[in-house]
Amino acid sequence: MKGNKLGIMPINQLIWNMSLPIIASMLVQALYNIVDSIFVAKISEQALTAVSLAFPAQQLIVALASGTAVGINALLGHALGAGNQKRANDVACNGLFLAVSSSIVCLVLVALFSNTFFSAQTKVQEIIDMGNDYLRIVGCLSMGIFIQITFERILQGTGRSILSMITQGTGAIINIILDPVFIFVLDLGVAGAAWATVTGQVCGAILAVFLNHHYNKDIHLDFRGFRPNGHIIGGIYAIGIPSVIMMAIGSVMTFLMNKILITYHEAKETAATAFGIYFKLNSFIFMPIFGLNNGSVSILAYNFGARKRLRMAECIKRVCLYALGIMALGTIIFQTIPHTLLRLFDATETLLAVGTPALRIISLSFPIAAICIALGGAFQATGKSVYSMIVSFIRQLIVLIPAAFVLALLGQRTGNSNLVWWSYPIAEVVALAITLAYYLRLNRRLLSKLPPNGETPGEEE
Repeated sequence: MKGNKLGIMPINQLIWNMSLPIIASMLVQALYNIVDSIFVAKISEQALTAVSLAFPAQQLIVALASGTAVGINALLGHALGAGNQKRANDVACNGLFLAVSSSIVCLVLVALFSNTFFSAQTKVQEIIDMGNDYLRIVGCLSMGIFIQITFERILQGTGRSILSMITQGTGAIINIILDPVFIFVLDLGVAGAAWATVTGQVCGAILAVFLNHHYNKDIHLDFRGFRPNGHIIGGIYAIGIPSVIMMAIGSVMTFLMNKILITYHEAKETAATAFGIYFKLNSFIFMPIFGLNNGSVSILAYNFGARKRLRMAECIKRVCLYALGIMALGTIIFQTIPHTLLRLFDATETLLAVGTPALRIISLSFPIAAICIALGGAFQATGKSVYSMIVSFIRQLIVLIPAAFVLALLGQRTGNSNLVWWSYPIAEVVALAITLAYYLRLNRRLLSKLPPNGETPGEEE
């Protein structure tokens, strides 16, 4: 497939050609997350707390869908870069099989354990009830998000990022439109927010299937006589499972952080609400970086398959620089207008007092996180997702949570409850050191052994 733009377009142009559509769709998704919480906040602060406490479980569902799709995307890139059309088709078919199977697993787990999940975080029955209403809908009806993400990544993996943008953006826009209808007009409350979410996901999935069928000529899905291929599924999960675990670690971290805040912070549930608002707001800053990451995975995977070291090196360098610039801007915004951001969620004076220092302190870690995320794309594209998984595990569970626990206790004793937020910059510094060490190892053992422009075979680890 010598004419594929992933192998011939100038890298700087290619990065933005691949990433801008993804960034645009992710920003729309981030806007939905913020607008959704703004509408929920108008119900009550308890409603916003319920949705914030549901976030780790919802994040886990997305982690399973996105992580598996990372494996699909990488294997597609390798197959297409090597010109193996049949393998590319088989990867797509097996990837869709995994998406449907995973959504069924999520349905069962949420139906069985939703109440236990909320009861472990808070004893306020009103919050538990509203949280169950929300999570049982988005969890039991998660097939839409699994199919949507899978087909979006197939579009991305074949260089059709604009079509991927259309599918994700359409689903998010439908969510935004339906939120006030379901929440206020139909008077469904928190459950209305969940129904709006699910409806948008299903619409996005239908559109993604349609666009792949009609406009993606690089992949041909044919399920006649289909049998799951253990070798391909193993390959998808070899790359995807570390990504799933990496994102799932974030869910565990959020769950534990909520427990620490509710137990030791003087503001208790209000602190957890502030933490939830932070996650909604930071998505607007982090989504462009994740868009760059997703775009770079397709570029790097293709050129890794084509064995073009110089194109890979230039892509990695530029993505790091762009990510650093975006995160620096995010830090400036969080430092200068935290009150304005919090008032979007009808913040009370207590919530403002808790949330303002939280936003300012945590945002100091943004530029450091930029490099870690950017280099993570190189790990995923070359089949070394385990590096990203290890970094994420150390950052969020080995460093962040213990640091937050110690600082929360110290803050309780000294009367300075803001100390807990410093766990974020501490964790990111440690993560950066480990990420750089892994990248140097990857470059020494694998990337440096590739030919500059794919002229001759190279040695592989």
